[in-house]
Amino acid sequence: MPFTQFTNLDFDEIKVQIKDFLRANSNFTDFDFEGSNFSVLIDTLAYNTYINSFNANLVANESFLDSATIRENVVSLARNIGYVPRSKTAATATIRISDVNLGVTNNNTPKFLKLRAGLVCVGNSNNTTFTFSIPDNIASSKVVSINGTSFAQFNEDILVYEGTYLTNTFLVDTSIDDRFIISTTNVDSSTIRVSVRPLNDSSARKYSRVDNILNLDKNSEIYLLQEVQDEKYEILFGDGLFGKKLENNSVITATYIVTEGLDGNGPSNFSFQGTFAKDDGTFFTPSDSVDITTVTNASNGANVEDVSSIKYFAPRLYSAQYRAVT
Repeated sequence: MPFTQFTNLDFDEIKVQIKDFLRANSNFTDFDFEGSNFSVLIDTLAYNTYINSFNANLVANESFLDSATIRENVVSLARNIGYVPRSKTAATATIRISDVNLGVTNNNTPKFLKLRAGLVCVGNSNNTTFTFSIPDNIASSKVVSINGTSFAQFNEDILVYEGTYLTNTFLVDTSIDDRFIISTTNVDSSTIRVSVRPLNDSSARKYSRVDNILNLDKNSEIYLLQEVQDEKYEILFGDGLFGKKLENNSVITATYIVTEGLDGNGPSNFSFQGTFAKDDGTFFTPSDSVDITTVTNASNGANVEDVSSIKYFAPRLYSAQYRAVT
């Protein structure tokens, strides 16, 4: 009996191969494969062979960066060579806010005023409104007294990001293989801020994001970021050798901005919606409206890196290995 390789992905040609294989057997030399019930069995064999061949072809393709087409597989293969795809990028605008009226100057006048992280203003473009936020608190440069009235001045331009400011909190359990995955998609990874504190302590330490483990020791307060399924991000911490290891029952707080990406470009008129805090931490609502001057319109928003870009840049970044070439 001859050996036949079923490598074809065409259903009809697989049937022909099966029939040729059976005819080579002396027991089926004069058998009518077309007019008998045997034809149903051949169809079943051909269908099963076709499905198995198709699945094997897909599995083989998705195992290599060059041929993979499903984003999660491409991201996973790129992660193996240290590449983190670009996230959605929030459109950014530069604004300047007017001096904030603190009222009559007295001993209770704060030394500075803080613009709290989160929503700052709302921008308009083509009859659509977009929220703009900041990922970090911004303190006023100084508080001045003019004719007996105190004003907090923000002399530097403020960079605001299109999107909504959100927070995720995780409780560390070292008894299990815990993962810290940000629950929201469309995150601008550059706006992620991570802090860690003991469970019964209000003072948190801010951790810095790194891209590699160079120059790290067991006390380095760092985290790494990687994309996982559904375009979400997972936060990774040190193991006690490269980076500080998390203690049990520590509380992780991750803040970030969820953005519309490319669609957020364009707004140029902004109305203030932010929140201020005094130097003692209490909230402050100014008696006068806060005016915003636009320095630059919202621009540079971009969508998440697509599959073709990942497949192009990942091996090239890997080949560079952070080396300088002259």
